[in-house]
Amino acid sequence: MKLFDVYSLLDMEPVKASGAYLWDKEGVEYLDFYGGHAVISIGHTHPHYVEKITDQLSKIGFYSNAVVNSLQVELAEKLGELSGYPDYELFLCNSGAEANENALKLASFTTGRERVLAMKAAFHGRTSMAVAVTDNPKIQAPVNCTDKVSFVALNDVEALRKELATGEYAAVIIEPIQGVGGIRMASDEFLTVARELCDKTGTMLIMDEVQSGFGRSGKFFAHQWSGVKADIVSMAKGIANGFPVGAIIVSPKIPAKSGMLGTTFGGSHLACAAAIAVADVIKAENLVENARVMGEKIVEAIKGTSGITDIRGRGLMIGIDLSVPQADFRKVLREKYHIMTGLTGKYTLRLLPPLIIGDKEVERFVEAFRATAAEMGM
Repeated sequence: MKLFDVYSLLDMEPVKASGAYLWDKEGVEYLDFYGGHAVISIGHTHPHYVEKITDQLSKIGFYSNAVVNSLQVELAEKLGELSGYPDYELFLCNSGAEANENALKLASFTTGRERVLAMKAAFHGRTSMAVAVTDNPKIQAPVNCTDKVSFVALNDVEALRKELATGEYAAVIIEPIQGVGGIRMASDEFLTVARELCDKTGTMLIMDEVQSGFGRSGKFFAHQWSGVKADIVSMAKGIANGFPVGAIIVSPKIPAKSGMLGTTFGGSHLACAAAIAVADVIKAENLVENARVMGEKIVEAIKGTSGITDIRGRGLMIGIDLSVPQADFRKVLREKYHIMTGLTGKYTLRLLPPLIIGDKEVERFVEAFRATAAEMGM
């Protein structure tokens, strides 16, 4: 049997990782400023993370949601404290797409409505409704196409007002920082108006924090920069540092009913141990603040570099628009300077490093970035 060939792969295979570093099978060290697509939050193979998972696996790794699992309760309490949403309720699943599926389903259950308002350039996943609210027809199969979804431009307040005034929408779903869409930030005004209009029209406000959550923006959730509270927040990626975990947190005004949501694997003992370890480290090592500080240092250090046309983002979720194709720039960074970075679009370099990076890693990246820009004649 062969693998189903759907990924464009780099000619590089990591076989070892620690902190903010990877090593390939030839023993070459790489600085990881990609974090496996914003997944690695507390650094690779963090000792507390490894210990917590190993210990849990030696006891019990899985049993279904038909029995009590006190680790789920512990995780909910810790996330409530860290996130500033202590009165919300936690539902655990397995991925960001699944989290968004459940968020949308719950909004429709609660309001009795069918329609969803999403943002242009949004990405919410590749399954069913998650891909239906993703603004990319290329990844929507005919079965995913629906007339139940409308799109407005991010930060277009008047278009938002016009659509929500109809009272037809179960939910509006927003990434406070669009990742795949180019590190585009929702403005404070836009999020504030969205909250007001949702309250007025009985619409659920869903914040997709799958990529921007868990401290990456310099707040626990990126939408908290605006002071707005969501009805439902979806999350995954950084929640468990590479172990497949997704989740939604749900406003107390939304009642739970037996059987309305469900999952076989979500919230397993092992999954909870991984997520608890991440929560422990984020708190103990003050990683939310570290993300803010290190992100500011990166932006400040490179903003005057020739060939940069724009820099966007918050914390350690940064988009850098270049005057040359990002593929060429990333290749030099990777092959000559051994630094892994991400991308979006033709000209945007995307930085999503582990939240544990310090001055040493920032200095290495900045030096390599400037050298690459000079070598490419930017």
